[in-house]
Amino acid sequence: MKRKILIVRFSSIGDLILITPIIRCVKKQLNGEIHLITKAAFKSVLINNPYIDKHWSFEKSVFECIDALKDENFDIVVDLQKNLRSLLLRTILRKNSYSFDKINFKKWLMCNLKLNFMPDKHLVDRYFDGVQRLKVINDGMGLDYFFKPNQDYKHCIEKLPDHFVAGVLGAAHRTKQIPFEKWREIIEAVELPIVLIGGGAEISLGQELEKAFPGKFVNCAGQFSIDQSAAILANSRMVITPDTGMMHIAAALRKPMHVVWGNTIPGFGMYPYFGNQPGNYRSHEVMNLKCRPCSKLGFRTCPKNHFKCMMQQEFSKELLELEI
Repeated sequence: MKRKILIVRFSSIGDLILITPIIRCVKKQLNGEIHLITKAAFKSVLINNPYIDKHWSFEKSVFECIDALKDENFDIVVDLQKNLRSLLLRTILRKNSYSFDKINFKKWLMCNLKLNFMPDKHLVDRYFDGVQRLKVINDGMGLDYFFKPNQDYKHCIEKLPDHFVAGVLGAAHRTKQIPFEKWREIIEAVELPIVLIGGGAEISLGQELEKAFPGKFVNCAGQFSIDQSAAILANSRMVITPDTGMMHIAAALRKPMHVVWGNTIPGFGMYPYFGNQPGNYRSHEVMNLKCRPCSKLGFRTCPKNHFKCMMQQEFSKELLELEI
């Protein structure tokens, strides 16, 4: 009889993409029945993943489905969220559970005292450290992103230029986002038109850029779902993105990319991950700022009111070249 395995990761887009190597390897190596629980707002991110047998989701509280989860009588719980809510879930289910080192104290030291005790290890590899006792090993195949089977995405790209660069406008926090002034520099350094993707919150920024640089920006912000935006990434020649969920989708799609870092740093272990597969990216960051990193996540506005981590970025044609 197959073992039932519950994988816990409540949010968000990028974090869910980063657990896909664990999902794949646990499924293939343990041959179990894989269940995933997430917040309902993010269920669509992995809904097409063939390694997941059953999806669970909740709107506000995990207690919305706790009785049904108990009825499943899981054999194993793999907690890749590791917060109070996931600890409570594990406690209630009372099953063998596995987690990982979230290194929050080391991140706090880095953000607040600028003391660097961060491990030179990607978050994905720390996930695999957490399931070592299950004898699950990293297959090196990188991240996964699966499109809906038999879905035609032509309507998403048919009106776009034949050759374009995808530009990611959105990020969960403003101090991660590439500001208008820097997009101005980027378009001057990039020969191809840039197709902008983002959510509803980025519509106005996209419209401003499209109006200021007619023919150079194509604004698709707010027009497409995550899956449809991923199709745009897949058809692009290159991706320019901040530290955000679409960056990880681009990595899963093996797209060459430029990653522009604001208040966060690659040292937190969430840079583009390719496993041992071919992958090509370049990081852009303002080094030696005394205030950076200021947060492991981000803020609505710069705490110092100068936003130097983005505003002091410099872009040129040479800096934005990559082998495609």
